[in-house]
Amino acid sequence: MTMPTLEQLEQEGQRRGLLLRLQVGRPLGVGWSLRVGVARQGTGQSGKAGALQLLGELKGWALPTTGGLRLDTLRVQGEQVAAVAPLICAASFAWALEQTPCRQATILAIRDSDGQHRRLVRYFRSLGFLPLRELAAGPADLAPRLLWGGSGLLMRAECTEVLSRSVRRLGLVQNCS
Repeated sequence: MTMPTLEQLEQEGQRRGLLLRLQVGRPLGVGWSLRVGVARQGTGQSGKAGALQLLGELKGWALPTTGGLRLDTLRVQGEQVAAVAPLICAASFAWALEQTPCRQATILAIRDSDGQHRRLVRYFRSLGFLPLRELAAGPADLAPRLLWGGSGLLMRAECTEVLSRSVRRLGLVQNCS
């Protein structure tokens, strides 16, 4: 069997009461900017549909190369974290595999605090990311730190591996090989 498509992941989100949306741009026609969001329809005071509540988002960009996917920010909050984070990741990687030549992704496990950094590294490892190099305070790290927005551990993964692991976390094992 094959991995689910982005369209199938959007349908899975709907089945769970979640709204999955991707915003893709083509700045200067070179590469892509990416923002993936998952929201839930809130309820108003009268019990009718209210404003959307953002549950999580991922931001990144992609260059037209096999190793060009760069993920910058992953934030998840509120209820349904166990479904929101893997849905965001699965959608991001399904999009990359369907719409770009990217087959590898890089992410920064930022070092805001030691505890948070350890949790990020553990989470990204569970998705298939492996350590690439530490961005610290050295002069050679200045440009990458400006690009990534801080210090931490740069990690890289195969897009198909992250998609597969995210799909398993969603409980869609029967849909992937």
